[in-house]
Amino acid sequence: MIRVENLSYSYASTNHPALEGLSFTVKEGEIFGFLGPSGAGKSTTQKVLIGLLRDYQGSTQVMGRELSAWGADYYEQIGVSFEFPNHFLKLTAVENLTYFSRLYQTVRYTPRELLALVGLEPDGELLVSQYSKGMKNRLSVARALLHNPRILFLDEPTSGLDPLNARGIKDLILAQKSQGKTIFLTTHDMTIADELCDRVALIVDGRIRMVGAPRDLKLQHGRASVRVGYVNGGGQAQREFELAGLAENEDFLKLLRSENVQTLHSQEASLEDVFIEVTGRRLQ
Repeated sequence: MIRVENLSYSYASTNHPALEGLSFTVKEGEIFGFLGPSGAGKSTTQKVLIGLLRDYQGSTQVMGRELSAWGADYYEQIGVSFEFPNHFLKLTAVENLTYFSRLYQTVRYTPRELLALVGLEPDGELLVSQYSKGMKNRLSVARALLHNPRILFLDEPTSGLDPLNARGIKDLILAQKSQGKTIFLTTHDMTIADELCDRVALIVDGRIRMVGAPRDLKLQHGRASVRVGYVNGGGQAQREFELAGLAENEDFLKLLRSENVQTLHSQEASLEDVFIEVTGRRLQ
């Protein structure tokens, strides 16, 4: 669905490129995560892919066509949710969605159906100026779905959300994937990336450092061992065993039989551990 080759972009206000030699592909029907700290180039990449930044170098093809060859019909194919919501604050949520629905040739959902999908149906008649940041973000996700696009570009879709509403948005994203949608997800939240993404790209300072499936990256950079936590003489104790030959490891089996085991954890790396090891940077 998306093929990017040697993509570079520089803003006029700086001599240092915001993007430098990016190459990656996004398959149809997958959730592709673009992970990095603030200022890494995530949002710039999304702006190129949705046509807001056009003076780029390299090749960027979407659905087999170079971006420069697309016209207004491109926006019938994509839906976008920005990190910083941009709504008409003096209109209600229903009025916002009604207005934007008239910009498309085909609309799948009614405003109230969309509000129900993101948990905002009771607040549909409120002015958006009365919404919290999290509510505005959910409204942005709803707006991105209006016309049933083939590709969704979601920038920090759970930003500002409490755990319950964040769970709802993640479930909605997975539901869109199950319908065959392709989803380009930019975030610095490793938890959402690990939970949702089929593959991720790790980006720092405008360059991609690694691309792969979260599980593969964690196994590649983790330790092949298991840590056992148990009660020993009234206190807490831990032991670590290699996974290789674990079923025949007599010390491990004896520990399971004789001690009060409380925890048992494999020692694969977290996605954030992988990011720090590969890039030398922490997510902020």
